[in-house]
Amino acid sequence: MTGKIGFVSLGCSKALVDSEEILTNLDAVGHRCVDDLAEADLVVINTCGFITSAVEESYDAIEAALSTNGRVIVTGCLGVREAQIRERFPDLLAITGPQAVREVVAAVNEFTPGSVVDLPEPLMRAAEFKLTPAHYAYLKIAEGCNHKCSFCIIPSMRGKLRSRLIGDVLREAERLAAAGVQELLIIAQDTSAYGVDLRYREDVFNGKVYPSNLETLCTELARLVPWVRLHYLYPYPHVDRLIPLMAEGVLLPYLDVPLQHADPRILKTMRRPAAVENTLERILLWRSICPEITIRSTFIVGFPGETDADFTRLLDFLDEAQLDRVGCFTYSEVEGAAANELPDPVDEATKLDRQEMLLELQGTISERKLAQKRGLDMEVLVDEVTANGAIARSRGDSPEVDGVVHVADSKGLVPGSRTWVHITDSDTHDLYARHLGNPLNFD
Repeated sequence: MTGKIGFVSLGCSKALVDSEEILTNLDAVGHRCVDDLAEADLVVINTCGFITSAVEESYDAIEAALSTNGRVIVTGCLGVREAQIRERFPDLLAITGPQAVREVVAAVNEFTPGSVVDLPEPLMRAAEFKLTPAHYAYLKIAEGCNHKCSFCIIPSMRGKLRSRLIGDVLREAERLAAAGVQELLIIAQDTSAYGVDLRYREDVFNGKVYPSNLETLCTELARLVPWVRLHYLYPYPHVDRLIPLMAEGVLLPYLDVPLQHADPRILKTMRRPAAVENTLERILLWRSICPEITIRSTFIVGFPGETDADFTRLLDFLDEAQLDRVGCFTYSEVEGAAANELPDPVDEATKLDRQEMLLELQGTISERKLAQKRGLDMEVLVDEVTANGAIARSRGDSPEVDGVVHVADSKGLVPGSRTWVHITDSDTHDLYARHLGNPLNFD
């Protein structure tokens, strides 16, 4: 009998994909995952180590698993701090860093009973081992990052940019599509840099040769899955070439562009690319080509040295840019980040006040923009069906981070249904609708 494995996945969508790959490989060598950590032979925790709150969440999860089970393997981004973790938790069975599928499988094999199938090379993720609902999936197209943002330690954890060849990505997408996935969420640390490290090397998929660049990849992905959504893009000029694909309905009209701030001095201190003026011009250009585009971004307030004037410039930018979806975080020191050495830290009370002010402004913008959608007919993808209706998402809503569409009538709908609704009402974040009829034919 092989091992019964408890599994805890923490952190971002990139880490979630890593967890899916680990689970696939554990299953391939004969282990099975169990929900009750107390009944497992051991527990694997895929940790996050990006910001202080995520580190503490990871430590809490390790402590809880040790208390519940006692036999724990730690992997993921926090695992790069092995000495620090080992000092706090000396009884851990093993510790690995991120992207360590082979090492995790070997550790599980070592500390579980029974014989297992040898796995000389890690398997690619299989569609049936997903931690998301069956109808959507995250598709990671690259690992690592070449930027040196002063607040970030991702390059030290995950290394420099390493893109997957286009054929490799398309084969995974084809398997996901065959398993019923209706939406692919394209992710990387810097999705817009896809293929740069490969010099856009050509690769073969289904007998045809394609260059490994983002425009070609998106075009081919759209032939496989109805909805293709892009996350984590910098506003580089070559991203402009994707907007006509959105206007033509090839890609979802959605861009997630993590801008982080809008004051030129703060952006320079953060070591972020792109000028504010160019970003505003690019947003106007995108909207002129594809008026229905939804633009999402995230911002950090309370960065060291941020003055009231700097923060006001950020608010002015939001008022001018009229972004559709915005997330806001207070600055948090990350062990090993260059920003820790910057002068003039902002006190916590001021950080929280600025976060509240920004979210209040963005709430007003969001409420006004969503109100403009009342009376429209929209295509939605259903995530959940209850006795009282359905929870769906429009083409402008990414799961977990954006709003939803509340559909009053769920007759004939199931999770994964793609259908049309009529928008009847809205609030600050969500839309309300009635179902217009039968789900769309996916063929």
